[in-house]
This record gives sequence, structure tokens and C-alpha cells, in this order.
Amino acid sequence: MTATLSIPRSLESLLGQEAEDLLSYQAKVSKDLLHLPGPDWIERIFAQSDRNPQVLRSLQQLYSTGRLANTGYLSILPVDQGIEHSAGASFAPNPIYFDPENIVKLAIAAGCNAVATTLGVLGMVSRKYAHKIPFIVKLNHNELLTAPNKYDQIMFASIEQAWNLGAVAVGATIYFGSEESTRQIQEVSQAFAFAHEYGLATILWCYLRNPAFKQDKDYHLAADLTGQANHLGVTIEADIIKQKLPENNNGYGAVSKAIGKKYGMTHDLVYRDLTTDHPIDLTRYQVLNCYCGRAGLINSGGAAGKNDFAEAVRTAVINKRAGGSGLISGRKTFQRPFEEGVKLFNAIQDVYLSPEVTIA
Repeated sequence: MTATLSIPRSLESLLGQEAEDLLSYQAKVSKDLLHLPGPDWIERIFAQSDRNPQVLRSLQQLYSTGRLANTGYLSILPVDQGIEHSAGASFAPNPIYFDPENIVKLAIAAGCNAVATTLGVLGMVSRKYAHKIPFIVKLNHNELLTAPNKYDQIMFASIEQAWNLGAVAVGATIYFGSEESTRQIQEVSQAFAFAHEYGLATILWCYLRNPAFKQDKDYHLAADLTGQANHLGVTIEADIIKQKLPENNNGYGAVSKAIGKKYGMTHDLVYRDLTTDHPIDLTRYQVLNCYCGRAGLINSGGAAGKNDFAEAVRTAVINKRAGGSGLISGRKTFQRPFEEGVKLFNAIQDVYLSPEVTIA
């Protein structure tokens, strides 16, 4: 269902033919079920939880920095790709980012809430910048130097190291659905418990990885499977969930058909009453699985390409209108000239600051 809407020209030019649909669509699941971002986010959501006062202070610092300060929304620069994808693959397009200081400078210049990157990057410049922008230490990584390549998140850093360099939060990835997921869940759950004891907030990259998820479509991006990954993430007390924007649905059915037997458990009502093929509905299902938005959903910006500004703004519009809490954008920003990276971040942030982009 759509309604008449006056579309800002800047958004219309970037969203193109999708502008009217994305900006006026009314979601299938009512926004009344959701806990929506706002200036009182920490008091309204986390002050009622088991998080200690130091965690509340860290979360408040995270949500009170940058251009989106005190809105309940987040704009974060993540640069763990030097490990995840190799430094050459990540920084050759813009070699200034081999230098850790330029990573932090970009986040500050762009008005980000925080910079999320490796222990080494943040440790190298912590005394100069830890008090200027919130640091998020990414604890685990998938290294790609082993031959043949292995796909397994292993710990590179400790909670004590993150706390000592002045971080306000830690992040980690779990490859849900992988052979190593049981160990990763246990490791990250324990790490997040320690992080909360130290007063650090927690962010979980809830990614899927299993060859069976690639069938006629890539069901690593299915709303039902990513939604369940989110639900597992909030179960181990991730304060914020990072997830890829969904592109399809019914991954359970596709995998069951491919392997010739029932895979997992779901319900017909997920596909009949809670979702449609519309990207806002698919993303809202991800938000529902984050305790109806009590743990903020931030979607990733994706790989760099030819239409980065349009793709980033589109993702931000979908995330915001679905009830999400922001965007975490890496390669689209740091694989281009510095000033262009700043402008792309500002374009994303403008979506969250715009009163014309409302909750669907």
C-alpha cells in the first residue's frame, strides 16, 4: 500500500524509479510493534536491562557522537577488511588507508558515531584519538593467508586490550550455519559477557556461511535465515546487530528442497503475515528478530561499485523505514578519495536526519 508523498529532489535523483515506492510504502507489520530509535534510546531501552552503568555510559557515548548524535541512529566506519579481504584487496584502490591514522581521520571528518577496526589500527593511534571519537575493537577475524583458504572467525584480540586502549565497544563476527559456528557462538558469548563486565558495549556481525545456502539464489541474504541469525545474536546479548540487507526470502524452503529433507524450523505465517517481497518488509523481519528493535539493527553498505551513492542511500532509506538503527559503511567510503568518502557518509546521514524519510 502506498500514499501520496512529496519526494525531496535529492532523494528522488538517487533513488530513481524506486523513489515513490521506497519512500511511501507502508509495511505489512505495524510499526507499533517496534521499539524505534530516538533521543532517549539508552534510557528507554538499556536502562531497563541488566547492563551495568559503565555499559550505559559507553552506549551513550556511542549514540551521542557525530552528525547523528542524540537521534538514536548510528553511522559507523568499519575497516576490518585488511584482514577479512587482505590489505592489498582493500587498500590498493586508495593506499592512504594502509596508515591507521587516516582511517580514524575519515571517521571524524565524516561525522561518524564511531570507527570499528582492528586492535592494531586502534592501538597504534589510541592516545591521540580515543577521546575524540568512540573506538570499537573488532575482536575476531577470518584470515585469508592459509592455503587453501579457510573460512573461520578466530580471536585476534582480548577484552582487556580493547579496554586498555580506550574503546567504548567491541565487535565480533559469527558465521552462523558454518561447521565452526558452535565454537564461535561459545567464544563470542563469553567475550561479550566479559565486555559487559568491563563496561564495553557489544556489536555482533551476524553473518551466514554455508554452501547449502547458495541455490537458485544466494540465500545468505534471505530474510528468514538472516532474521534467525539476528535472533541468535541478541540471545548472547549483542547490544547492536550488524546484518546484510536482505534480498530474498524462504531460505528454509530452498535449502530443504536442495538437500532433500527438512532444514530448520519456520512457520507459514512468516511468509503470509509477516513478510512480502518488498525490501522494507524483508528488513522489518530482521528488526523483529532483534527483539522488535530493542537491539538496534545496522545494515552493511556492501562492496564498492559504480553507483555507490545511490546504493548507499537506498540501503539507508530501507533500513530507516523498516525500523533499523543505521548503517555501517566501509569499502564504499574508504576505497574512494578522502573527500568523496566524507560526502558519501554525509549522504547516508542525511537520510537519518531527514523528516521526509519516515518509519513505514
